[in-house]
Amino acid sequence: MKQKYLLAIDAGTGSIRAALFDTNGNQIAVSQKEWVHLEEEGVANSMGFDFTTNWNLACNCIREVIKTAMIDPKDILALSATSMREGIVVYDKDGRELWGVANVDARASKEVKYLKEHFPEIEEQFYEQSGQTFALGALPRLMWLKNNRPEIYEKVDKISMIGDWVLAKLSSVIASDPSNGGTTGIFDLQKRNWARGMAQKVGIKDGIFPPVYEVGTPIGSVTKEASELTSLDVATKVVMGGGDVQLGSAGLGVVEVGQVAILGGSFWQQVVNIPSATKPPKDMAIRVNPHVIDGLSQAEGITFFSGLVMRWFRDAFCELEKLEAQERGCDVYEILEQKATSVPAGSYEILPIFSDSMKYGKWYHAAPSFLNLGIDSEAYNRISMFRALEENAAIVSSINLEKIEKFSGVTCNEIVFAGGASKGKLWSQIVADVLGKKVKIPKVTEATALGAAMAAGVGVGVFASLAEAAKKLVIWEREYLPNKQNKQVYDTLKTKWQKAYQAQLKLVDDNITTSMWKAPGL
Repeated sequence: MKQKYLLAIDAGTGSIRAALFDTNGNQIAVSQKEWVHLEEEGVANSMGFDFTTNWNLACNCIREVIKTAMIDPKDILALSATSMREGIVVYDKDGRELWGVANVDARASKEVKYLKEHFPEIEEQFYEQSGQTFALGALPRLMWLKNNRPEIYEKVDKISMIGDWVLAKLSSVIASDPSNGGTTGIFDLQKRNWARGMAQKVGIKDGIFPPVYEVGTPIGSVTKEASELTSLDVATKVVMGGGDVQLGSAGLGVVEVGQVAILGGSFWQQVVNIPSATKPPKDMAIRVNPHVIDGLSQAEGITFFSGLVMRWFRDAFCELEKLEAQERGCDVYEILEQKATSVPAGSYEILPIFSDSMKYGKWYHAAPSFLNLGIDSEAYNRISMFRALEENAAIVSSINLEKIEKFSGVTCNEIVFAGGASKGKLWSQIVADVLGKKVKIPKVTEATALGAAMAAGVGVGVFASLAEAAKKLVIWEREYLPNKQNKQVYDTLKTKWQKAYQAQLKLVDDNITTSMWKAPGL
């Protein structure tokens, strides 16, 4: 029987990718193009979405991946898309894009403040229903559009997420799904559908929300126009996709209640599968999103900049290791980890101050710093600081997971660890030691794209469900068991770090140091 294929399109913050998989989950080819988001003139912290350029890049990726794989486009059974969450697109009544922003757009600070001041306790009420705060939500951005671009706002007929936009360009069908649409904050976690009353309550159009389909639902086929631009066949089914973290979780096998993953990229996410009926915590510390699995939500902790901080540290302090890596033909992090194995657990109690644990309702960070350094160069040097950074990322993850367990009651015995950080064997062991749980590393490099390919497969009956696809396709590369003695060291260090971080926040409050990051509206 002739081999058939599934196509995944991944619209990330910094790039667009097309990845082709066979029906056994093997990645056949991938094409990736970087894209940039446009700061609008005179609009501070804006990151507009460039429809024309980005659609051309998407088409190029699709054509290139078909050409590289040397396949007949007729053999692509279905496609689906995933994207950065929070990024939105609005359309006119004819389905033409009017305006859009990437997830990192932070133009609506004034609107966030307005909502908090003029609608007391409304953020808490909306959070209880949606699991989202205003900081990353769509309501403040739509208010910004209404206040600053009324001529565009008046034409708005539909809204969708950026992954939905990709599917709309390919099929001419505008729709959304719970996992991505839920990150707008105009959504009901339990009903897994829009909460139109939220928009109505703050004076935003409430008739602009498209149909919501569960991930894996066929919504159409490739149009003739899209076929000419992409080389895709008009018989290829277009299937509802979802948010990148949630589909990435499916691509890692995290599809059942109680399963947990730590995604170690530029930012770190800690995700825990919980029943949809679970109410978000009253302290608004943690974000809660609809999962791609019907009946499940995901409690999500976020650690800012963990991977980016490591990159900064490498470039600022590790020139010798970079040269050594060039000579040996290996990754500089591999060398740094080899050297860091000689540093004892706890890294001489060095306390890195970068991302705080998640405080979703009122979240800001202290100034970046290292505390508790000594002048003994044998102990306090770039290698012990490097290990301290790895330990700190794991410690903040553990605090976020403890917050999730406290409100949800969901516990686990093992953690799936994925993303670039999971390549580090020392880092993986540190995560196991800090959490006191077994850590499993999946053998997959493109979990998000694989999740989208799974969705495409569900849409055409290759898989009965995403859960079945995950069980069939996800395989494990290695695992780590915790060292109980090291865990005791890290438990003590965690307590000291939390107290130290509070003191560092006080310095920001007193305008002595500058916060590394503040949520819009603070």
